[in-house]
Amino acid sequence: MRAMQTTSNPVLSNNFWNNIPGYETMSYQGTMQKIGFLFGITILSALVTVSIGASGNMGLMGMMTGAGAILGFIVVLFMVLKRPANPAPGAIIYAGLEGMFVGGISFMYEGLYSGIVMQAGIGTICIIGTMYFLWSAKIIKATPAFQAAIISLTMGVVILYVISFLLSSLTSMEVPFLHSSGPVGILLTLFILGIASMNLILDFHFIERGISNNSPKTGEWWAAFGLLITVIWVYIEMLRLLSKVRNQ
Repeated sequence: MRAMQTTSNPVLSNNFWNNIPGYETMSYQGTMQKIGFLFGITILSALVTVSIGASGNMGLMGMMTGAGAILGFIVVLFMVLKRPANPAPGAIIYAGLEGMFVGGISFMYEGLYSGIVMQAGIGTICIIGTMYFLWSAKIIKATPAFQAAIISLTMGVVILYVISFLLSSLTSMEVPFLHSSGPVGILLTLFILGIASMNLILDFHFIERGISNNSPKTGEWWAAFGLLITVIWVYIEMLRLLSKVRNQ
């Protein structure tokens, strides 16, 4: 029963929908508008960051990339833990910060592997479209067992990345195969990309539940915010996978 009320994306859960304040209810149109708005801010912020790097100011771009990653993570923690009554400001700030991070990372990957950003972007769009089709056609259903499996795998990946970050920051060690370009490293990244992609199914499912349950209007911002988190994850993993394949 608990799996039915939880998603590996902490923003989107049935328990959460039932506890956010508001009088107007969510709608598909309103949710799509919020999604488009946040993604637009992310893309614009990414383009600004890329333009700074292209102008030769690599130091500033590097600072923006790092700040986007760190501050974006802090914003996510704040949003998840504090659950502000008005999530719009936090969601907008997160979109801008993640745009800086995505823009900087994309610029660096493109410098190493020409054309990889376009490939990763197309791949991400294809994954989103495929997952939406599989979900809407009920080919993949967000059953309690499915949700429990994806939640567990996602938490495992989060722990893996935290360990990797701590090891690389404090020691000269790193998690085996996570960053390697060998066959095992490619399979591991492909596996993680699959987990990220399956989180889209959970996101679609819980957004639908929020709308069908007549959740408050502010849920549209939460829905857009949660989906943005997942899509950025898918895009980053796509970049990592393509770069590893290019190294073969």
